[in-house]
Amino acid sequence: MLDIELIRKNPDFVKERLSLRGRELVPLIDEVLDLDLQRRKLLKDLESLRAERNQKSKNIGALKREGKDTSELEEQVKKIKEAIEKYEAGLSEVEALLRDRLLRIPNLPAQDVPVGEDESQNVEVRRWGRTRDFTFEPKPHWELGEKLGIFDFERAGKLSGSRFVVLKGWGAKLERALINFMLDLHSRKGYREVLPPHLVRPEILVGTGQLPKFEEELYKCERDELYLIPTAEVPLTNLYRDEILSEEELPIYMVSYTPCYRREAGSYGKDIRGIIRQHQFNKVELVKIVKPEHSYEELERLTSDAEDVLQLLGLPYRVVLLCTGDLGFSSAKTYDIEVWFPSQGKYREISSCSNCEDFQARRMNTRYRDAHGRLHFVHTLNGSGLAVGRTLAAILENYQQEDGSVVVPEVLRDYLKVDVIKP
Repeated sequence: MLDIELIRKNPDFVKERLSLRGRELVPLIDEVLDLDLQRRKLLKDLESLRAERNQKSKNIGALKREGKDTSELEEQVKKIKEAIEKYEAGLSEVEALLRDRLLRIPNLPAQDVPVGEDESQNVEVRRWGRTRDFTFEPKPHWELGEKLGIFDFERAGKLSGSRFVVLKGWGAKLERALINFMLDLHSRKGYREVLPPHLVRPEILVGTGQLPKFEEELYKCERDELYLIPTAEVPLTNLYRDEILSEEELPIYMVSYTPCYRREAGSYGKDIRGIIRQHQFNKVELVKIVKPEHSYEELERLTSDAEDVLQLLGLPYRVVLLCTGDLGFSSAKTYDIEVWFPSQGKYREISSCSNCEDFQARRMNTRYRDAHGRLHFVHTLNGSGLAVGRTLAAILENYQQEDGSVVVPEVLRDYLKVDVIKP
């Protein structure tokens, strides 16, 4: 969440930066300022009433010791107590409204984020690899997968409905090989492997910004008030909620494989076929918790670590810097990595690498103590390293042969013990 002190002292700056995400967000700042003013007035009035009650209570004690009548003062204290209770109820209501508004305000874009309304105005930063010149018409990954006998959409639909797939045989093995390859690669780079719970409390999702705004996209277990995680970013980042870390503990690098669960609300009609947009998918996630002064160099390294996966797999990709109108809710700056899909003749997102600065840390109350004993909020970063299903789909399309077989990327052959997957 945004720093309330920043909103109080620089409301015009906050409105200007927020408007770059959408003009409709600006009124939230005025609501916050108004509620904050109400809150401070109520606190002042409460302090005055409590002081008056305390003084009168002292007077009652003194009069009683002198054997004098205190009924009138006691009646006054009773009325003050009733007034205090009303003010406290009003304060609780205002504080709840203020917190709700603050939780609904997205992060401010970093100064070097390009201004734009949607993904069409994202800025390409670099490309890697040459796209392959096919001597035949490349097939989409879902056709390849079904002909290879590794995708079963029909039986997945029988089990769970649309936007699910059953991976079989070499499909399941390839998915597992990719997970192990990514975990091994990132672990060698200094990321600590973590296997977190897949079910979390609501406040954990508030901490990383999924709640309250994206409630409709989450799967919830009503009986237990637990949510299935939409990404490992959620439990990993929250591991240190309500904690004060020592300066020596930073930076913290974590890598995790988990299934991810998303309703994909608002995406119906997009990517109906294939495994690009599923309700359940596997992902290897990278999370960093760092000191503020290092977070932007850490973002570049995080992005490079995700790119290394694609380079080792020999998959062409490009990196784009998201514009203000396409930023995720919690992010101050994001690079998307997009891998080449020959059947579509375009690049598709396979990873988002984001610096959230102190936005999530304030929601989670995660701080560190510096060498001088001062407390600071940490900065948090996250990125896909990578989305496994999309990586599998990209391998099928880029390594397909005219006879329907798929060549296995060299770095995966020790995991699979085969060079080619055949129909």
